[in-house]
Amino acid sequence: MHDKIIAQKKADLAPRQIDAWRNFSKAVFKDGVLDEKTKQLIAVAVAQVTQCPWCIKAHTSLAMRKGASKEEIMEAIWVASEMRAGAAYSHANIALEEMEKQS
Repeated sequence: MHDKIIAQKKADLAPRQIDAWRNFSKAVFKDGVLDEKTKQLIAVAVAQVTQCPWCIKAHTSLAMRKGASKEEIMEAIWVASEMRAGAAYSHANIALEEMEKQS
């Protein structure tokens, strides 16, 4: 089934919720203290960490439309990668605590 058809089917099943979500999304990505380009770069980075392929595609495209360069997008992805790796390493504390209990 085509993505647009699926999206419409989901919207038809919960029209109030989809409207609320769409309005929320529009409000979040509007220029504010952070400009739209910066917000899209953040979204690209978060999409990498959450591993949402549709989000990666959409926000990469939107970031470029808002003026982000390919280099800026890749740098944002590297920041996300470092944060993901850092989180994995810091969570080793939980495993270490469990190993210590077994000693």
